[in-house]
Amino acid sequence: MNNRRTFIKKSLAGALGVTAIPSFGFSILKEKPKGEDQIIGHGEFTYRPHPEWGALDSSKTPVNNCHEMVLDSKGRLIMITDETKNNIIIYDRSGKLLTTWGTTFPGGHGLTLAKEGGEDFLFICDTTLSTVTKSTIDGKVLLELAHPKKLGIYTEAMVYKPTESAIAPNGDIYVADGYGSQFIIQYNNKGGYIRHFGGRGNKDEEFDTAHGVAVDLRDSKNPTLVITSRGHNSFKRFTLDGKYLSTIFLPGAFVCRPVFQGENIYAGVCWSRLRYLNQTDNSGFVTILDKNDKVISNPGGTAPNYLNGELQLMVQAVPLFKHCHDVCIDDDKNIYVCQWNAGKTYPIKLERCKNK
Repeated sequence: MNNRRTFIKKSLAGALGVTAIPSFGFSILKEKPKGEDQIIGHGEFTYRPHPEWGALDSSKTPVNNCHEMVLDSKGRLIMITDETKNNIIIYDRSGKLLTTWGTTFPGGHGLTLAKEGGEDFLFICDTTLSTVTKSTIDGKVLLELAHPKKLGIYTEAMVYKPTESAIAPNGDIYVADGYGSQFIIQYNNKGGYIRHFGGRGNKDEEFDTAHGVAVDLRDSKNPTLVITSRGHNSFKRFTLDGKYLSTIFLPGAFVCRPVFQGENIYAGVCWSRLRYLNQTDNSGFVTILDKNDKVISNPGGTAPNYLNGELQLMVQAVPLFKHCHDVCIDDDKNIYVCQWNAGKTYPIKLERCKNK
């Protein structure tokens, strides 16, 4: 046990560039003050935080949890919150409020952008109502997917709380039941049931909090699904028809959904492992992977460190974030971070540093 503690302390000290770490337990390391005078991240992916970027008048435009954000074809940033005074908040890139809509999603959680015939659409997952709804950008409801109990694939005793959706190139819809029974349910573009797979467990093809799902189109000839298994600190890769392929293990990172931009995967880390290596409240960071699914930067976290090809424990290094729930990437590769359970605060912008 003493050898294990020494190894962990040395690994973290090397990653952080510090000489001492508290014995056995970890505390959040306050390397730099919170605010815009610090640079976070690693390698070519470093950022200047702007904590006040999306701040609004909370008496007029309140938020509860800033759950997720997407970028539409007009360059607008569309965010979902579970505050029913304004479920959808739309910003421009400067952080200016453009418009709001929505009062009917008390558990507004997942927000996915889909394109059909040159037009943008939204898919909204509500974990309180247990619904997945397709709408226009301005909120006109077009489709609601059938509940798995109505489809006969869940028993009455099974819980369904959908957290995320993803849309395949052929229009198929994948729904992650991340707060319920941990299945991925596949529908066609009209809402017809095709199959479901996964479920709760510790096998490779099973999940522990299937919080997010996304379609990986980086290899256009071989699209795959990348699905979060947050309790396993991992993403799991599947074929589009639900066959398990591989696991991307991210030790220490309780990741939310994978977000693809260019050749990279970005994700918010909702909790970090800190004191006693447990899931620690009021922690988190952002993680970035390259085209080979290797972590290359952890803004707000320790530098990624590989030993003999295996990624070592990653933890929060700077107390900037509380529960990073989602990230959105703009065309200049700036990151917008949405947080859960963070005191009803608005999104934080991470401005990409221009490397010389």
